[in-house]
Amino acid sequence: MNESLKGKTAVVTGASRGYGAGIARMLAMRGARVWIAARSQADLKRVAADVGAEPIAADVTSSADWDRLFAAVLDKSKRLDILVNNAGAGVQIAEIADQTDEQIRSCIDVNLTGAAFGSRRAAAQMRKQKSGTIVNVSSVCAVEAWPQWGVYAAAKAGLVQLTRSLYVELRPHGARATCVIPSWGDTEFLRAAKLEGFSPEVAEKCIKPDELGRIVADVCALPAHLVVQEMIVWPLVQDVSPL
Repeated sequence: MNESLKGKTAVVTGASRGYGAGIARMLAMRGARVWIAARSQADLKRVAADVGAEPIAADVTSSADWDRLFAAVLDKSKRLDILVNNAGAGVQIAEIADQTDEQIRSCIDVNLTGAAFGSRRAAAQMRKQKSGTIVNVSSVCAVEAWPQWGVYAAAKAGLVQLTRSLYVELRPHGARATCVIPSWGDTEFLRAAKLEGFSPEVAEKCIKPDELGRIVADVCALPAHLVVQEMIVWPLVQDVSPL
């Protein structure tokens, strides 16, 4: 086992399934002490037992939940080395004209505002420590345009820009910010967004949660003087026709 993250404390949001669970598993396998957060306590407990993490129920759109999460982590670990803002949701995949104001607000809150809340708290702690890594998980919707994905894409594009700002703000303090930008994967999000119907051969070659987890773990395990600012991850089976 590669223990290059041994002694590090990590928090992963949206970790009750999918990419978040895969990221938590790979960080734990590399030796990190991992806290996982999501809204479903039952799902969190299942994943925590599987990957060897500590669960805490939290809604990333709630400032109070972020305060409670950070208080718990810092009380036990006294530091935070890694924050992975992975929580996200499509909310309503439809043309903008067919969405409600509440659906638009909810999509932006869970995909962008929640990550900003977590990043604010993590950045303050990492400036004090003079170290740490924030990884924001965006989406290729941030760099391409498809019908019905406009609001989600706007939120995820905002997350890319938020990460760029964090990068320049944290760099003088010895801390890092990275944006990982994956395409579709073998997760519940794929099914919730009704992106099913691929042949088994194609579906088998989409991004697996543990594969993205290894990428995130590698980014976090880089020597402290190096940083990957952004990384786009495509499955080769995906044909992209840019606008």
